[in-house]
Amino acid sequence: MSARNEPQRILLVTGLSGAGKSTVLKTLEDLGWEVVDNLPLLLLDRLLATEQPVTHREGGQPLAIGIGSRTRGFDAESIVRRIKLLNEEGGRDIGTLFLDCASTELERRYAETRRRHPLALDRPASDGIARERELLAPLRRWASQLVDTTDMSAADLAQQVRVTYSIPGHGEPTLSVLSFGFARGLPRNADIVLDMRFLQNPHWVPELRPGTGQDADVAAYVAEDPAYPAAMQAIETLLGTLLPRYRAEGKAYVTVAFGCTGGRHRSVHVAERMASWLRDAGFSPTVTHRDLGTIPQNSLEDAPQAP
Repeated sequence: MSARNEPQRILLVTGLSGAGKSTVLKTLEDLGWEVVDNLPLLLLDRLLATEQPVTHREGGQPLAIGIGSRTRGFDAESIVRRIKLLNEEGGRDIGTLFLDCASTELERRYAETRRRHPLALDRPASDGIARERELLAPLRRWASQLVDTTDMSAADLAQQVRVTYSIPGHGEPTLSVLSFGFARGLPRNADIVLDMRFLQNPHWVPELRPGTGQDADVAAYVAEDPAYPAAMQAIETLLGTLLPRYRAEGKAYVTVAFGCTGGRHRSVHVAERMASWLRDAGFSPTVTHRDLGTIPQNSLEDAPQAP
């Protein structure tokens, strides 16, 4: 099938107020999607019937439509019925992304930003959140993808959107390299997770503890571990074997995550080193250090090695 005959990709972005819809739409726009937010539902059919710009007609520029409880004429049940009809008509690949979040976290976010919940202008935010959950329940049940942003920062959410909704190109997969701390939880979107906790830990060297794996003295200390050279060679061999196979299988996105205990020293250095090696090997990875800004804590780190 030629690109001209492929169905247009459409994503409805909805969810609870404060859960990150604006972040998702902004990120999608940066990725090349056409984005429309808070479109009155009476105009939805007119929008979908509008012919795409000539520059995007063959490539099928994807369209993201932001819908929330504040959208004029909002009715979740009627939206679900309309999506079903559009899918039955064909010619479009319509998905729904629903952004959820724990009520306590939403209350905290509203308290921090000093904004009023749109459905509780003169009542506690908790009332508006509960009401909105009821209104959005049909869309949540229907959604093709559900993302819980309770434990996500805006940067975390944007990164997940980039990994999931980048417009597929040709050739290499979209490659992401991530560092993280096991003490703060495994990353949700990693395809390959490699544990760096076998390397000597700079946290227990007082002059190195405040630094990070991006600092030369910390990197040098990690690289002095006797196991380091063979381990790095083995990881390079592993990635050099797997990534071309992922490409051959048509995998569009690959995230390689390197973890240590706190996510500030060993994993950061190895992620930087491997990203550099991948660039030299012809890949174009993006690098994210999830826990780089956290405060060092002895209680989270491995026990210091005996002299």
